[in-house]
Order: sequence, then structure tokens, then C-alpha cells
Amino acid sequence: MPNKNIVIIGAGYAGVHAAKKLAKKFKKDDTVSITLIDRHSYHTMMTELHEVAAHRVEPDAIQFDLRRLFNRTKVKLVTDNVTHVDHDTKKVTTAHGAYDYDYLILGMGGEPNDFGTPGVAEHGFTLWSWEDAVKLREHIENTVAKAATIHDEATRRAMLTFAICGSGFTGIELVGEMIEWKERLAKNNKINADEISLYVIEAAPTILNMLERRDADKAEAYLLKHGVKVLKESPIVEVRENEIVLKSGETIPTYTLAWTGGVKANSDTEEYGMEQARAGRLKVNKYMESDQYDDVYVVGDLAYFEEEPGKPTPQIVEAAEQTGTTAAKNIIADIKGGEKVAYKGKYHGIMVSIGARYGVADLMGLHLSGWFANFVKHMVNLYYFFGIGSGYYMFKYIEHEFFHTKDKRNIFRDFLTRYGNVLWSLPLRVFVGGFWLVEGGSKLWGYEVWENATSSFSNIGQLFRGLGEDSWLVSSTVQMDFPWLQDATSAATEAGGDWADPILSEMPGWFAWIMQIMMPTPEIALFMQKMMVFIEIAIGLAIIVGLFTWLANAASVGFLIMFTLTAMLGWDKVWALPASIALMNGSGRTFGLDYWVVPFIQKKLGRWWYGKEQAIYQDK
Repeated sequence: MPNKNIVIIGAGYAGVHAAKKLAKKFKKDDTVSITLIDRHSYHTMMTELHEVAAHRVEPDAIQFDLRRLFNRTKVKLVTDNVTHVDHDTKKVTTAHGAYDYDYLILGMGGEPNDFGTPGVAEHGFTLWSWEDAVKLREHIENTVAKAATIHDEATRRAMLTFAICGSGFTGIELVGEMIEWKERLAKNNKINADEISLYVIEAAPTILNMLERRDADKAEAYLLKHGVKVLKESPIVEVRENEIVLKSGETIPTYTLAWTGGVKANSDTEEYGMEQARAGRLKVNKYMESDQYDDVYVVGDLAYFEEEPGKPTPQIVEAAEQTGTTAAKNIIADIKGGEKVAYKGKYHGIMVSIGARYGVADLMGLHLSGWFANFVKHMVNLYYFFGIGSGYYMFKYIEHEFFHTKDKRNIFRDFLTRYGNVLWSLPLRVFVGGFWLVEGGSKLWGYEVWENATSSFSNIGQLFRGLGEDSWLVSSTVQMDFPWLQDATSAATEAGGDWADPILSEMPGWFAWIMQIMMPTPEIALFMQKMMVFIEIAIGLAIIVGLFTWLANAASVGFLIMFTLTAMLGWDKVWALPASIALMNGSGRTFGLDYWVVPFIQKKLGRWWYGKEQAIYQDK
């Protein structure tokens, strides 16, 4: 079979899913090459742009490096701008190269549609890319900071008025984040939060028109409750530097208009000579394939396919993922000789977050609002990472959404945040570490020697005179903390019974079963006994010096549970269990080695496993 070159343009939701599907199928097929071209070296989680724009998360939280997504796959990454597609010669030309293709997938997505409204391009802000989000965020922060120093009341009021055009997903999610952010903006700039005004301006008579009215009405009620001015049936006809003009003639003084009023196909495709439909989207058949050109597929927001008459595929993440997968399946069928599959959209619902702590959702007829709606959205986002096969970014998502937020801007408020001061856990860390050193030391030297040596400072020298007869390292019998259990064990052995019977009789049945499997003979039990001495001392030292404190305290929790169940520790020492759990909060990063070691290991392991991240990829 001759070599086949598959070229994918665009690393959005659709392009990434298509590339993943193809890479998995042709993993061991050297006759098939896959090249993914994008102007950026990263994939952007577009559904979370509002979180960056309104400073809930940092910009890198929604930026997924393509090397981390595709390292150890056969996908070749190219960071470049596509300048031309020649369907006759089947060649993609970029600013810095050219790529022949046998199959082409176009997944460049869409871009904001201002419908020709005067002034939007010059004075408005869009929210359709990572750069847009960062630009809007910086503008808002700078504008509020400057407004705080303005004495003229009218100018100050206009600068502190923020308007959002459009009441779809993006517009409502952005204003929801602004509701929560304005408190911090006000505090940082020493102004009253009530001075900040928020507007949602919609040309239609209702908002959130992709939802049922009962869900949309709940969202609107929430906005109104939090002081957002919702203007419906109010088309914007002009945007000026310091005001917007409505069709009614009313003007709203503002220095910030976020335009989320529409989307159209990526304008780069206008030069590709392909038939266009509504909003510039490219027409495809049910296989996501162009009717004009063989072996050219269009996916995501760029594709126009009517699932029902007059009803094209929606421009949502699920549709992007499914169109990308459909195109990949049909390319596989063409190469392998199978039958192509028609696109059948399966959409599981719509979720809209209105800030970090409230949302509305319609999940196949199940209507949710408030905390549960946002919780489900997080679960859906986590499931997305399964689709792209990235445990790393799943972990990072959990980290920045639940542990790195501030000002109670997550569904758990500040209960899970890491931004507490772990300095105050230092005494507890030393105390728990000392507990394990005492436990290990008494077993190493023997209880009698240890007790005498630690009874006073003058007796410390006894520790350097050798180990006691009951040291766990020199003893030939299984040692226990309770002498009566030692006697019972000896008696059972002399009577010809199982050496472990007295010990196991003190354990829960299920735990005794596990222990019998782990230590079936006295020899194994003695080996484990000797190892336990060093393990306990290692746990103690690691906790005290703050080295791998999460793992050390996790081990501490496990052993404490085991020792308590086996009666090797009395209940008077169970305090160390909740103390160990408390120390799993990153306590080693303050006056501990984890401050240097953990970041170093993360960097080295990440570099080894994923490769080096670069601003520009040009794989050969």
C-alpha cells in the first residue's frame, strides 16, 4: 500500500480529537503519516476563556501544550500559518513550508462576527482566543486602576461600566465571572464594589436562547439579583471609544465593551475556493467530506451540515468532537477499505456557568441549577480529558479549579484551596516526625535500652553501646508491643499451633486474612519486622525535613491504621492519624526540602516523558 499523508489544519477541539483517533488507529502503520498544523503551539480550552478574562484562573490554565498532548504518538506538530490550500496538487502551503496530503482535515474553527457593526473592531473586545482573554483581562484591570484615581464623576462612572454584547454561552459566563471578580477589583483599587456596573445587552427579546425558558429565567433572575442590568431587544448600532449606541438612540457611557454577539467561519478559508453556507461555514456531506473536493474533510465550527432541514450542526464542543471523530473514522475506512459512517450528533445537554458557584444546565431533560449545575460542568470537563487522553491536564484542571482559586471562586469556596499558610503546620510536622522516630528508635535499640537512654540527657550515650536483646533487628522472634501477646505467641508455637494464631485473633477477620497472605511464614514476618524499623525511621526523617511529605504522611496514615487494627499501637497514639492527614496539605514546602525537590522532579519527569515545550514546533 502506498504511503498516505494526512494533514490536519487547526488544533481545536475537532482537530485534536481527529488527530488522536487517527494516531491510535495507525500507531504501528509506518505507511501513514499524520501532520497537525496550527498557528499556536498549544490547544486552547475555549469553553474556559471567561475564567481567564475575569481572573478566576491564570492564563496557562486553559493552554494545553501540543507536545504534552501528542508526545509518544506519531503525530507531527507544525507551528505555522497556513497561507494556501491547492486542491489540484493536494498541497498545503504555510508561511515557512509546504506539505503534501492525501487526506486533508480543515478544523480552524470560527471567529467573532460583528455583523458589520461600526466601531466594534476599533473599540470593542472579543473573547474567542487565549490572546483575547488576556487582553480583556489586562484592559479591565488597568481601567479600574485608572478609574480609581479619576475625580470627574461622569468619566469615573463610564470607566467602571462594563458592557457585554450577546447573551449566549460566552456573554453570560463572562458576566457571571465579573460578578465575582468585581469585589476583588474594588478591594485592590480601594473603591466601592457598588461603583462597578455590569450590563448584558441582547438584540433578541430573551437571553440564553439555547436553553428552555425555565432554565434561562433562573439565570436571568440570578443576574438581576446580583445587580446586572439586562437590556433585551436592544441592538447595538455603533461602538465608540467611550460609549455604545443602541438602536433606540440610547447611549451607554463605557470604556469596555466585550462583543460576544456572534460567530462566523474562520476567514482564512475564504481563499480555499470551497462552497460556503451561513456565516461562511463550509458545506460538507453526511461524512463530513467536501462535496467539491475528494479527500477533504471539514470539522468543528467550520463545518456546515444540516442534521435536519434548516438545522446545521451546533457550534458546541460536543459537535466539534463528534465531527472530528467522524472525519477520522471515514479516513480510516477509506485507507483500510471499510464503509464510511454518517454523522449522527449525540448531544447530552447544555451547561452554563454563571460564575464559579452558580449555573444552569439541561442534561437530556434533567434540569439543574446552582451548585449542582456547576459540579456537573466540572465533571464533563474532566471527562473531556479522557477523550484527549491527557491525565496530566486532568490533574492540572483539578489543581487550578479546586485548589488554586482565590476569593471563594470555586464550587467548594475556600475549603480546598492551597492558599492557606502552611507555615503554621511546621510544629505539627516536627511532632509527627518525632513520633515515628521514637517508634522506630525503640524498635531499633530495643525497648529497655531506648527507655533508659531517653530517660535523661546524661543517658543518651547508651545508644552508642549496642543494641538491646529485644531489638527488632537482632530478635529471632516476632516482637509485639504488648508482652502478653508475645507470651501467647510463644505458647502457641510450643504447643504446635500456628505461630500467628494469637496475633490474628486480635484482628478483624478481613484484616487477618490479608495478613495471612502477606506473612504466611515466621521468616517472612521477621523480615518484615526488620524492614519496619527502617521504614518508620525513614517516615519520621522525611516528615521532619519536609521531603516527599505527602507520600510520607500517606504512608503514616496507612501504617497507623494497620498498627491500630493489629493492636500494635494503643488507642492513646491514634492522634497521629488525623495529624498525618492534616500534614498532607503541602506542609513540606515551607521550611522543608519539598520547596526545591518536588518542583525539580516535576520538571525533570515532565521533560523526560513529554519532551521539551516550545513556542514553535516544526517536526520533520
